[in-house]
Amino acid sequence: MTHNEIREKFLKFFKERGHKIVPSSSLIPDDPSVLFITAGMQQFKPYYIGQADAMKDFGSLNTASIQKSMRTSDIDEVGDDSHLTFFEMIGNFSFGGYWKEAAIAWAHEFITKEMGLKIGYVSIFSGSAGMPADEESELIWKEIAKNNNTEIEIKKIGINDNTWGPTGNEGPCGPTTEIYVDGIEIWNIVFNEFYYKGSREQLLKETNLAKFERLKPAGIDTGMGLERLAMVSQGVKNIFDVDLLKPIVKLAPMELDERTKRIIADHSRAIAFLITDGVRPSNKEQGYILRRMIRRVITYFHITPPVDKRLAKSFIHRSDVTVMHDIFAKIIEIYCPIYPELNADAIIREFDREKEKFDKTLVHGLKELEKTGIMNAESAFKLYESYGLPFEVIKELGREKTAELSREDFDEEFKKHQEISRAGAEKKFGGHGLLLDTGELKAGNEEELKKATRLHTATHLLHAALREILGEEVKQQGSDITSERLRFDFTFHRKLTSKELEQVEDMVNEAVQKDYSVTKEEMSYEDAIKSGALAFFKLKYPLKVNVYSVGDFSKELCGGPHVSNTAEIGKFKITKEESISAGVRRIRAVAG
Repeated sequence: MTHNEIREKFLKFFKERGHKIVPSSSLIPDDPSVLFITAGMQQFKPYYIGQADAMKDFGSLNTASIQKSMRTSDIDEVGDDSHLTFFEMIGNFSFGGYWKEAAIAWAHEFITKEMGLKIGYVSIFSGSAGMPADEESELIWKEIAKNNNTEIEIKKIGINDNTWGPTGNEGPCGPTTEIYVDGIEIWNIVFNEFYYKGSREQLLKETNLAKFERLKPAGIDTGMGLERLAMVSQGVKNIFDVDLLKPIVKLAPMELDERTKRIIADHSRAIAFLITDGVRPSNKEQGYILRRMIRRVITYFHITPPVDKRLAKSFIHRSDVTVMHDIFAKIIEIYCPIYPELNADAIIREFDREKEKFDKTLVHGLKELEKTGIMNAESAFKLYESYGLPFEVIKELGREKTAELSREDFDEEFKKHQEISRAGAEKKFGGHGLLLDTGELKAGNEEELKKATRLHTATHLLHAALREILGEEVKQQGSDITSERLRFDFTFHRKLTSKELEQVEDMVNEAVQKDYSVTKEEMSYEDAIKSGALAFFKLKYPLKVNVYSVGDFSKELCGGPHVSNTAEIGKFKITKEESISAGVRRIRAVAG
């Protein structure tokens, strides 16, 4: 069964059972405590905790989706038979519409009857000091086995494996039941019975049941990796042989070993989708992960010797960047029918730009690595900082020199460097409250600050353009700006049409081209409002406020910083428009 057939079968199955089919959200979450969307439920978190109304937004208490996801905690394991960074998570969700009996029965029906697979065994939660055993699920599985005249082995497993959540610093959580086929976990069904005010790490140590607040109503959250399901359905032994990945692996140079080919295939998918969702290579947050993946791929092309020495010449020839262009083209061919926003030109442009930067230092870095003796976290980080060598490359090529070097120690050194840079920037820029992670703008050095300042000013133009095109219903609800992109939240009751987005984008670019001066006036809050300045943030304003005007195009209360004229912003491009809650939309954009 092809991946497209699996997609269609799953969505049809749950649509027929009253579920609203919801498209995948961006890989970049609204939750600032996590870097990426790691599960299908994350876009639905507000509905589980009562912050949003599913009936109002979807017309149903039940939804189903196939969600783009990223997990990088096991990135060093990519290349084996099962680990991926980018994957798609199939899931059905309920916010009080149904409970355990229906969720388990439908999962059994889909796996055994729709997919034609035999369940090896299921697992249920055995209980802990902080959360009771899931006896209800055990009884349901026994009843299903009885009604279908079959045997289903039930394994009782503890809190580490058979509970889920929360994601981030707090959130919904609960016991799980899991379905295994051919020894592989296929479907994880989560019963979000509780809300826990703490991290996953804290939950695993919790002994007090009173810390788990009962959710009303409780919710269903299921997750099934599309690639894993395709693997057992297609009868292949490793995940890189499924029809989503095998065509990509085949395009890697034949001279490379299998593990390297798999790393290139996995990272290429992740790179393509991260760039499409507005991430750009940097030394921070999502941008750091993207840069790490791009540089890891590039490095492997440079340093991996051919499996057969007779292929040395061919290896050199095939290491050309055109190989990656072919790989990205294949990714788009596979995924564009599902994700039409994928853009080959944008992906290749960002990849090539980062490659050009990295190529200049890579050779020198490899020479320096060769000269370096026994390495600790500090010396490894110096290689990364000076030459951009990824940790994986340092570890792999260093061999006995890096035997004691761990990812944890390296990451700790990286964090230490960030803190030093942050403190230096605060001193350099006068401790401005918006310069780093303390406010709207995020910048680690002067160059990043310039980029973030341009994007911050662009939000003023965007806000004005949205109000001009859509009406005064539009009110800013928040923003987040890094040196790579802007994120702007605003009130509006529906999805914007492609024409409206084009009009907004054109209006912003016209304002940029007109080279408007950006001026600042200090006045009382009352006078600012009387002058027509916009102030929609839920903030307590001081007696005196700064009002920034962009020619006669925009006028807002703001703390800055801003460019002196709009020409500095450069070309403005909207990369994503989506809903984040009832009546609130989000636009992601880049400029430069």
